[in-house]
Amino acid sequence: MANAASGMAVHDDCKLKFLELKAKRTYRFIVYKIEEKQKQVIVEKLGEPANSYEDFTASLPADECRYAVYDFDFMTEENVPKSRIIFIAWSPDTSKVRNKMIYASSKDRFKRELDGIQVELQATDPTEMGLDVIRSRST
Repeated sequence: MANAASGMAVHDDCKLKFLELKAKRTYRFIVYKIEEKQKQVIVEKLGEPANSYEDFTASLPADECRYAVYDFDFMTEENVPKSRIIFIAWSPDTSKVRNKMIYASSKDRFKRELDGIQVELQATDPTEMGLDVIRSRST
């Protein structure tokens, strides 16, 4: 479905893989990329359930924007295991202005396609999406 504001389409795979992460926990994370030439959001990388948070952050490019979803497991203070689905808008300071603008203008529309996001983070450098930040936003 095309987005009137930025003209970006969302590839079906984006939603399908998200549903698998949400319902079956097939993946630990999904990294999404906007393909400018095709004017659509595609799945760039899938993280295996055994992958760590470090594996996830390592799969985000240092100088390009991405959208990402991370399935975060944690223990509550009562020692109850819980999980939260985190949406991260990765927009590093070093990325090109045009790149930032395209991702910023398409974000809300894209996020609406992914039903079940519980926490949203905007990060311009890795410290803004550290595990401590995610934990504090999830509980």
